[in-house]
Amino acid sequence: PFDPTDPKQNPLNPKGLKPCCACPETKSARDDCFLKTDSSEADEKCRELVQQHIACMRGYGFKV
Repeated sequence: PFDPTDPKQNPLNPKGLKPCCACPETKSARDDCFLKTDSSEADEKCRELVQQHIACMRGYGFKV
């Protein structure tokens, strides 16, 4: 099976980062948005940050 953390299988992730450690900038911005936004509005207000984080994760070859 494909392992996105294995640099031999995934050239997009040459350092072998695990999902928890990839994209710390977009992850932090996304999390801060959800923590600082009322839950009834968070999905809409944080959508762009979520999309940026998903794009970053996919850039490392993770399927999200």
